[in-house]
Amino acid sequence: MRYPIVIEPGDDQHAWGVVVPDLPGCFSAADSGIDEAIDNAKEAIAAWIEAVMDAGGDVPAPLPIETHRANPEFAGWVWAVAEVDPAVIDDRTERVNITLPRRVLNRLDTKARAAGQTRSGYIAKLALEARTT
Repeated sequence: MRYPIVIEPGDDQHAWGVVVPDLPGCFSAADSGIDEAIDNAKEAIAAWIEAVMDAGGDVPAPLPIETHRANPEFAGWVWAVAEVDPAVIDDRTERVNITLPRRVLNRLDTKARAAGQTRSGYIAKLALEARTT
């Protein structure tokens, strides 16, 4: 996925500001220029998307840069595109094979049963909770 971003140039005293117009409240910054601003925007976009999806919300599709360029709020800013891995929004189930020591697997199964979940569901829950800490 390619999200348009708009970058407010910085200087020696001010960071470079980054806004993602298609994702309300998604922003970032950089100290060393455009390349860092784009990299930081990619991380901000991925985090924004994960948070919205975890909350059950919908992720807006990116619009063309031309749709946003007429916005006077961004006059004098630099436009760029941040490429984000589409897997960030892919909720399809995928079968995986993992190797764990038996004692760890036993503990995992015990915890999953106590939580009323399957092993897979419990692992997914732990992974999602780990992202927020």
